[in-house]
Amino acid sequence: MNAAPLIERGVAGLRPLPLARPPAVVAIGMGWFGEEPGGLNRMYAGLWRGLAERGARLRGFVAGDRGAAHGAPAGITFFAKRDEGVLTRLVACRRAVARALREEQADVVAAHFAPYALPVLDLARDRNFVFHFHGPWAEESVLERQRGLRVRAKRSIESRVYRRARRFIVLSRAFADVLGETYGVADDRIRIVPGGVDAARFGGGPTRRAARLALGVATGRPIVGVVRRLVRRVGLENLVEAFATVRARVPDALLLVGGAGPLAAELSRRVAERGLAEHVTLMGFVADDRLPVFYRACDLTIVPSVALEGFGLTTIESLAAGTPVLVTPVGGLPETVRGLDAGLVLRDASPESIATALIDALTGARALPTPERCAEYARAQFDWPVIADKVLAAYA
Repeated sequence: MNAAPLIERGVAGLRPLPLARPPAVVAIGMGWFGEEPGGLNRMYAGLWRGLAERGARLRGFVAGDRGAAHGAPAGITFFAKRDEGVLTRLVACRRAVARALREEQADVVAAHFAPYALPVLDLARDRNFVFHFHGPWAEESVLERQRGLRVRAKRSIESRVYRRARRFIVLSRAFADVLGETYGVADDRIRIVPGGVDAARFGGGPTRRAARLALGVATGRPIVGVVRRLVRRVGLENLVEAFATVRARVPDALLLVGGAGPLAAELSRRVAERGLAEHVTLMGFVADDRLPVFYRACDLTIVPSVALEGFGLTTIESLAAGTPVLVTPVGGLPETVRGLDAGLVLRDASPESIATALIDALTGARALPTPERCAEYARAQFDWPVIADKVLAAYA
């Protein structure tokens, strides 16, 4: 596959956008991050703000409740509540988008979530329809041990939507390869644009000591942090196993696990069975406004994913906060850190490899980039104005 994703190659049938003015974009998401957590929703909200600052004229459509969605701009329409039936949500999405397309000549219809793109495919037939590919929806369900009709239905929806998209924006070379190999998407329809971060917000946090006091954790212990949804593909089981070895070499080491999800009870049992209650703390869901404090409290963070990691937003959040991050060589994770320090990429995702890397980092045997280098790298590569410009180039 061609690794030069942002060179315009002239996709057949694509109407070039007039570059003399900002584009008008109808953006279909899943939910608004101020109400519903999740990486896709965080990306959608961050990109919305980045594009708005660049002058794009935006109308957005998500499921949810505006009354509970903190910080949602006026241009966001909540077409149905999240707890309404699937058919109700799909019909409501179609009606809302159809109304917007009648009222304004949109240059781009950009969708981030395949189910909500499905009911508007015919409406976008004569538009520049762009799909932001955040991951293989059906394959993620298989990893979470779903089977049968539900998985087949997800694959069918993805196939129908992906056939109609004129262009795809993906977060990494790894996910560009997934689109090609799993869904047969030609490379000239794909542009790679990484995820973004509000570098100023994450870079303006408290000192490490103040952050630890704010979290109520020990100020004098070496601390490793991880913030993920507690699901199987993110590799937290391996991380807990690895920490049993880390404890033997670094007796005062502490692992902070931020996040909620279906594996919470199982992880809690693993911690107890390994006798790690004094060394692993499951903190539960970490609110967005507490994330900069969480990252600043850690000596380093780790992303131990084992599968389907297209980007890893927590990597660039940690770096923006000045905290170095170790990543497994899975999916797009290496792409986020290699430009800073290739030594941040682990040998593999096994407990043994994780343990070795953490012990070396905590004992000084593995040199880590300074907080200043981490923050500057994140600002130069992933700040939302940088990413918004790349997305506009992909839309053009």
